[in-house]
Amino acid sequence: MDAQSISVEEKLQERIKELSCLYQVSSALREFDGSYEATLKSILQILKNAWRFPELATVEIQCESYHLSSNPIPKEAYSQKSIIKISENEVGFIKVHYPASDLSKALFLVEEQRLLDKIAYEVALFFERQNIKIQEEHLKLIAARNDRLAILGEITAGIAHELNTPLGNILGFAEFIEEKTSEKQTKRDAQKIINSAIYSREVVKKLMFFSCDMPQDIKKIEVEPVITQALSLLKPNFKKAKIRFKFNIQDPALKAQVDPIQLTQVFFNLVINAIYYSPENSQILISVYSDQMHYTIEIADEGKGIDPEVKDKIFEPFYTTKPLGEGSGLGLSVVHGIIKSHKGEISIAPNSPKGSIFKIKLPLNF
Repeated sequence: MDAQSISVEEKLQERIKELSCLYQVSSALREFDGSYEATLKSILQILKNAWRFPELATVEIQCESYHLSSNPIPKEAYSQKSIIKISENEVGFIKVHYPASDLSKALFLVEEQRLLDKIAYEVALFFERQNIKIQEEHLKLIAARNDRLAILGEITAGIAHELNTPLGNILGFAEFIEEKTSEKQTKRDAQKIINSAIYSREVVKKLMFFSCDMPQDIKKIEVEPVITQALSLLKPNFKKAKIRFKFNIQDPALKAQVDPIQLTQVFFNLVINAIYYSPENSQILISVYSDQMHYTIEIADEGKGIDPEVKDKIFEPFYTTKPLGEGSGLGLSVVHGIIKSHKGEISIAPNSPKGSIFKIKLPLNF
């Protein structure tokens, strides 16, 4: 069929259908209620009715993870197509199919192609706007969380300072009693007080690390000796847990600007965590590698891995998966705070075939 065979009246009717289609599609996008599938299904039907032979037309939409059609797609068909692009990236398409069995009606109007291009553009804008909204909500959540952590940091700094003096007094007097008394029961009780005071002091120290209230001593040092010394101190922990370790470093002469004490604190916390969750006779692999701007420390264990449901919580203060009394929930918060203060980042990935990999990426200079 030739386009010239279309009467003026029919052209006018097609034009009215096109304008109506644009209005209905805009309305469907504007009335979006959270269901992408329902919105795309509405567009499928609107487009189908807008084509010259709606009883034969099959409309197909593929966009991001969605792939829908108004009817089963004919195996042999004549089609017209428009690409859906977001930021110059192709994310899908819209197609209108006519079955090849009826060649007399296999005619697509130029106006219909323009309409299809316009609808593809509108759908692309819609998905782009929704993606921006999701990103904005995510950024708001991150900002709110950072605000809460900042407030918590100020509170914990104050608590840590207030507790330091009485803890020092308790520890000092308990040591004095333990030293001076000759009664065995009193000595045992004094030792319990000393142990509890030392544990509490460590918690206070972690609070101060978390609140970034500990002064930093940033200097250019070799990274390997810091890790080697820490591993040497941790050998009894590995031996007791019946776990092996392997240490690989790409460049033994690697130097970076870092606070050596805080780097040791980070390493201790992550390795002790890895030991805690690793089964007997397994191995913990420590790797260090670098590029021109950063160096990365990876600690890979063969434990049970991290449940995806708690993955986003483990760096939150006071959150722990350990039994009551075995963890303060501050270790990984301290790690996160120190790495952040060094302008670095920490991430977690599953190990293969099992376990977790903690990856710390830090700048060589800052």
